[in-house]
Amino acid sequence: MESSLPAFTVRRGEPVLVSPAEPTPRETKPLSDIDDSEGMRFYSSGIHLYRANPAKAGQDPATAIREALAKALVPYYPLAGRLREEEGRKLVVDCAGQGVMFAEADADLTADDFGDVQSPPFPCFERFILESTTIAGVEPVIDRPLLYIQVTRLKCGGFIFGQRFCHCIVDAPGGMQFEKAICELACGAAAPSVAPSWGREMFMARDPPRPSSYPHLEYREPTGEPDRVLTTHPRDVARVPFFFGPREIAGLRQRTPPGMRCSRFELVAAAIWRSRAAALGYAPDEEVRLSFIVNARGRAEIPLPEGFYGNAFAYSVAATTAGELTGKDLGYALELVKKAKSAVTYDYLLSVADLMVLTGRPLFALSRTYIVSDISHAGFKSIDFGWGEAVYGGPAKGGEGPVLGVTNYFSRAKNGKGEEGTVVPICLPKDAMEKFQLEIQGLTAEL
Repeated sequence: MESSLPAFTVRRGEPVLVSPAEPTPRETKPLSDIDDSEGMRFYSSGIHLYRANPAKAGQDPATAIREALAKALVPYYPLAGRLREEEGRKLVVDCAGQGVMFAEADADLTADDFGDVQSPPFPCFERFILESTTIAGVEPVIDRPLLYIQVTRLKCGGFIFGQRFCHCIVDAPGGMQFEKAICELACGAAAPSVAPSWGREMFMARDPPRPSSYPHLEYREPTGEPDRVLTTHPRDVARVPFFFGPREIAGLRQRTPPGMRCSRFELVAAAIWRSRAAALGYAPDEEVRLSFIVNARGRAEIPLPEGFYGNAFAYSVAATTAGELTGKDLGYALELVKKAKSAVTYDYLLSVADLMVLTGRPLFALSRTYIVSDISHAGFKSIDFGWGEAVYGGPAKGGEGPVLGVTNYFSRAKNGKGEEGTVVPICLPKDAMEKFQLEIQGLTAEL
């Protein structure tokens, strides 16, 4: 998306460490056995774009955010610590107020130059987020700052807030909770309205671990031929955003069994999964999977403490053969999605923690697997540092993950008609994209 912006320069100052504004406890805090799995050991990037606010004329957003950040790190002091790996690959946080990395920058752009950004990836996001050093192409999380922030002032008086959280320490709602704490302090509050709670003991493995009551396909690669998605070079991958608005959702609902109740997410996930399998041409007897994140927050049977900001979700899996998925109607895929979604309970989460301890904290399966995360209700635009609501708020990248075509974010956006819907940035091998488009058009056309 570089060409969508005029030529510009970003002048970034030397990054500095921001430590808690007051003394904090010096201690070691263990992460949960869900926090420290291999799949969490990366940095998740987000961006918020703000216009100028006349009421803030003469005030520097970078200074305001940096000062509020230091105050927020007092109650959230583990975020200022460093990860250390102990026996069994167990991660703990060394809390010694080491600080988070912060950089100020200036860009000769205006907020209007970005146009109407509705969904990730954010244009030229690499210029507005602060990266850490990689080793052999991998970005370590051990003994590194857990949060990187860059505030880029724009020549119109607006700014861009770019952040990169270590996923081991927060999930998306947890990161939002911390950002809202910064906002409240930047706007003059004496303390965050929600006090943080560590609570990681809720998701520790049991003694003895007993994960065998669930199959946990999400951590077992399917048998069969290698998945071509995993071996396609990035230059041979096409990236196309797909919009599911009122017309598309109506078309999908016409293809559901009479009386079946399902959410928008379930409909779209089932349609993409089915269309993707058809477009990639998997053999009829090959196993294909849909894996999606199920949030534990807000569930009565999972008593999370108020203010919990750690990882509180599990991957659930719907699985079948490519022949069954593509040969049957959409209702078949929907039933599998609904069943998998309802499977995540507190016992299931503890079973995941048990599995992590017994199997060395493995990465989730990727072959012939489509992984989705619904962030459409996350409220990213509500992050207000005092300059007003964000013009754009959400992931920096398109949810593409380490391997293009495997993972996606579902986010909310508006089309050219002003209709609100779900947008999904699909990545597929170029020769499969046209077939995918035809499959989706067939499923969403009104009968």
